[in-house]
Amino acid sequence: MVFSKVFKLFNINKLLVVQARGTGKCNSNNKDSKSKNNNEKVIALNEIHRFIRECFEKLGVKKENAKLMADGLVAADYRGIYSHGLSRLEPYIKDITNKVCDPNACPKIMMETVSTAAVNGNNGLGTVIGAFCMDLAIKKASETGIAIVVTNGSNHFGINMFYTERAAEKGFIGMAFTNTSPVMVPAGAKDVCLGTNPISIAAPGEGNDRMVMDIATTAVSFGKIQTYNRNKKQIPLGWGLDEHGKETTDPELVVKSRKLMPLGGNVSYKGTGFALMVECLSGLLADANYGPNIRQWGQKTDKPANLGHGFIAIDPQKFPAGFQKRLSDLLNYIRKMQPVDPNQPVMVPGDLERKIMEKVNKQGGITYTPTHMSMVEKISKELGVKGVKFK
Repeated sequence: MVFSKVFKLFNINKLLVVQARGTGKCNSNNKDSKSKNNNEKVIALNEIHRFIRECFEKLGVKKENAKLMADGLVAADYRGIYSHGLSRLEPYIKDITNKVCDPNACPKIMMETVSTAAVNGNNGLGTVIGAFCMDLAIKKASETGIAIVVTNGSNHFGINMFYTERAAEKGFIGMAFTNTSPVMVPAGAKDVCLGTNPISIAAPGEGNDRMVMDIATTAVSFGKIQTYNRNKKQIPLGWGLDEHGKETTDPELVVKSRKLMPLGGNVSYKGTGFALMVECLSGLLADANYGPNIRQWGQKTDKPANLGHGFIAIDPQKFPAGFQKRLSDLLNYIRKMQPVDPNQPVMVPGDLERKIMEKVNKQGGITYTPTHMSMVEKISKELGVKGVKFK
């Protein structure tokens, strides 16, 4: 699938800029598109996409898979989700070079009905498998109204909303679930057992309006902890624990312990319950690895991840007419509510990302930190891939 088509829903035929601060938010106070920090580098969208794509191709990944992987990583940075963008390139490369995944494997449908399917990802690239499964769910839902597709034999697949937006752009309600390496300490426990197990839903409203939610079932994603650690910033209390199970604001201690708190804290079963729900709709239903049986991603191992994903597509046209209108009516009602802070209007899930995308579309390139640039230079030399040009 070509880059421009995959990114049709993002309106990315332009270049863009994002302030990569490690918080997942755009710095709206900085009006200088080149950034006041001279150590940051502005890179054209197509240029960073080219670099990522060529890195995968250099490793023997076929062109269509390499493009899709680049699409997913750039999509994350475009939305301000820096924990799942360019910063994920290195661990993906390690998975391929260490031969713990097969970058050219093709997903295979193992069993199906008119509205369900179970897929074997054959230890391929997660983004490739995820796109295949969501497209299959959409196809089935267009005929039956609702469909669910699950897969085993997969690997890390990036941001969930990459797949749910894929459905919403075609007029469907999309949902995506995945289990992950165990980093959650369930409520009342001392040790980890479940993953961040994110949930995403995207629903189309009128025109280009939509509701898009993508959340971890832990207090925060592990990738965000890593981003804070790279940028040497303290994390809020309530996000993670040290090796002794004590809450900490030091992200380095959480990176070492790999212990995250569940959504809602360790006195609530909300996060634990949501994580188990995701397991039911991904790992358990797909006969993939689950819970403590999943390997720790990023650590040297020859053990396949065998992650499980789940994808649901719903066709609103098979239900009472006017869903998109009703959704936009509700979203706009919430947006127009009186805010606590007059300078911070009320937003619904997906508005923040759209605000970032609107800003970056006007600014002309993605701004990467020195940490990103060091990684790009290192990978460029190791793989013999042409480096990136700065604006």
